[in-house]
Amino acid sequence: MGRTVDFDTAPLVLIWEVTQACGLACRHCRAAAVPQRHPDELDTEEAMALLDDAAEFGDGQLVVFSGGDPLRRDDLAELIRYGTDRGLRIAVTPSGTRSLTRDRVAELADAGMARMAVSLDGATRESHDAFRGEESFADTIAAAEAAQECGVPVQVNTTVCADTVEELPAIRELVGELGVVLWSVFFLVRVGRGGVLTPISPKRAEGIMEWLHDVDAEEPFGVKTTEAPFYRRVGIQREDGGREGSRRRAGITAGCGFAFVSHVGEVYPSGFLPRSAGNVRESSVVDIYRESDLFRSLRDPDGFNGKCGACEFRHVCGGSRSRAYAETGDPTGSDPLCPYVPDGYEGPLPERIAD
Repeated sequence: MGRTVDFDTAPLVLIWEVTQACGLACRHCRAAAVPQRHPDELDTEEAMALLDDAAEFGDGQLVVFSGGDPLRRDDLAELIRYGTDRGLRIAVTPSGTRSLTRDRVAELADAGMARMAVSLDGATRESHDAFRGEESFADTIAAAEAAQECGVPVQVNTTVCADTVEELPAIRELVGELGVVLWSVFFLVRVGRGGVLTPISPKRAEGIMEWLHDVDAEEPFGVKTTEAPFYRRVGIQREDGGREGSRRRAGITAGCGFAFVSHVGEVYPSGFLPRSAGNVRESSVVDIYRESDLFRSLRDPDGFNGKCGACEFRHVCGGSRSRAYAETGDPTGSDPLCPYVPDGYEGPLPERIAD
């Protein structure tokens, strides 16, 4: 689903939180989702206007319908069809609930859903449901199988924290058995309900990055990290020691190739970096992404503070802006999960987020 994008003019991925309503109450939920829809959510007409604006980013723009649980919107299939007709690629991240039936998956596929992403935070019913505090494992597996039967590629998202890290090898095996196209491994940012969870240590994270590169080389599915861009730094160092690779093209980070629209229209660099740069009810998401001071600062790694700003890998990594903001209040500060210290750097180091 890739395309070549100038990150100064368009995001590779635009997330729209279509609702915060959800029947689950997962321990790590960024949105701290609630059972009922918010009365000030973007309505159908406003949502279509947002999709019209998103199409101005360029043909094939990826828009992810997230939540909460997108299935809580009665107009979900209508909006998928509308966005698809506007030339957008619409992916959906439904919650693993009993409402995610084969018939519902087929309805979304018929409307044009280009990819479906499901969450697996354990390799068994016991471990997954224990982490989420809800019975969702069986529904999630069934939905992934239903999407594939409908010809829709499936992505699996997994949260990495102290409670789940030991499950990663077994989850890898399950991901392979499911035949998905991508495993997105998300490293905890302590926002929303996730603020009470314990992250892994920087040293442990570095080792997992090494392991994930091996997984990517060995498995037929792709591997990506979310909120852990130093995965790219680790890969460069493995390949060539880093000096040549430091000039490679950057991946996406909050505000740089990535943007998030909340259920009430606020535009954030990421759902995990909830600082608003404007609202789509007042300004085009295109203008906000391209022109706001916040987004522009996040696309300028030479202006970052601390060791991230001094790092020779800042243009291909840049650190998690969301984690820097969550832990320090400065979205241009250092990512405390990354253990790497640039040669010759003598400035302040971020406080470790875990022992």
